[in-house]
Amino acid sequence: MLRSRLSNLIQWKNKTERKPLILRGARQVGKTYLLKEFGQKEFPNVHILNFEEYPTATKIFDKDLNPARILNEIQLFLDELIHPETDLLIFDEIQHAPNALTSLKYFYEKMPQMAVCAAGSLLGVRLSGESFPVGKVTFLDLCPMNFEEFLLGSENEQVLNYLKNHSRTEPLPEWLHNRVWALWKHYLITGGLPEVVDTYRQFQDNLYLAFQKVRDVQHDLLDTYIADIAKHSGKINAMHIERLWRNVPAQLARTQDGSAPKFKFKDAIPGFRGYEQLSAPMNWLEKAGLILKTSIVHTVERPLSGQMAENRFKLYLFDVGLLGAMNRLSPAVLYNMEFGRYKGYIAENFVAQELVSMGIKELFCWEGRTSEIEFLLHTLQGIIPVEVKSGINTKAKSLKVFEERYHPGKSIVLSSRNVHMTEKRYYLPVYLTMGIE
Repeated sequence: MLRSRLSNLIQWKNKTERKPLILRGARQVGKTYLLKEFGQKEFPNVHILNFEEYPTATKIFDKDLNPARILNEIQLFLDELIHPETDLLIFDEIQHAPNALTSLKYFYEKMPQMAVCAAGSLLGVRLSGESFPVGKVTFLDLCPMNFEEFLLGSENEQVLNYLKNHSRTEPLPEWLHNRVWALWKHYLITGGLPEVVDTYRQFQDNLYLAFQKVRDVQHDLLDTYIADIAKHSGKINAMHIERLWRNVPAQLARTQDGSAPKFKFKDAIPGFRGYEQLSAPMNWLEKAGLILKTSIVHTVERPLSGQMAENRFKLYLFDVGLLGAMNRLSPAVLYNMEFGRYKGYIAENFVAQELVSMGIKELFCWEGRTSEIEFLLHTLQGIIPVEVKSGINTKAKSLKVFEERYHPGKSIVLSSRNVHMTEKRYYLPVYLTMGIE
């Protein structure tokens, strides 16, 4: 499973002044696999200390946080010789070892030659601000596999090369557009969790069997996430958090006009009313990386964060494949659909994922009185609107209202149509969301 974040890790390795690196992300997105792959390719030796597999390893960090002593004890614990000048040391599942996380500060200050990476899930949930060595580490976020990574992971590298080498301003050959469109619908079913993509890859010669097995793996992973919620949030909180998480795809599916709706607090958790009561379980899900939040603004001015209200937003799931699994959407429905309006929220969820995988930290959308733009992007050229159309019809009434009001330098329309351009608008197939970059 080739991941684009590998290049970021190589850049980190080659820095002259290198801080320890923390790879963050939801469970099952491939953090451990990526760090192992990176270590095997770039270092003569890799040493992994997994605090979930070996809970007693946390005691190494109890006496003090002196890197020299810690390294000596790790060597004894692993029964491996570690060369600080050349090797990579990985602290895996570091959320189970707060002192190990704090020790990264001292590795940076007293043993900067040692390449240290850490991986962890639920870091924002399990650990306090005091544990984080702010300013002494480099953070890198890992998302589910994006569409490009899915093409690589499913042995469609040639298709991806065609896409990358083709001009973003000229229509794609029709055979290529149709081929990628079909693969994109496969991605809507699988999503980007590496175990799911690998299952699809193994059985893709028989799509019926592949998609059945994909759904089986997704339901197993959903049980894992629910177990995580129960384990790490307390019995009462777990019930509220799980209900809220299940409510996100349910609300998306209830939309009538195809577009993802503003999140409604009523009935999200029985007996809870309003943002204040729901904010704690919602923050938990955000910190765990299980939902994506898009803030709604009514005025478009920089910074967009200054225009948002904390209680007006849309919520998407962090993985579009799990969205379909949670809503019990048959793979056949997604595979055979004409991509009509009633499934528009799935395309929006896909676009939200792609934007986050590009490194965009905050998502925004715009609502006018009778108009809506699904996403707004901060760029050097100003704020660019991105409208997501769920069918071939790309008459963008809302976009016209936005353009007349705010006069953006460019606009982007994502739909099922092939690439074409006008003076002010880029029309791209929705599968080319990464092409926006």
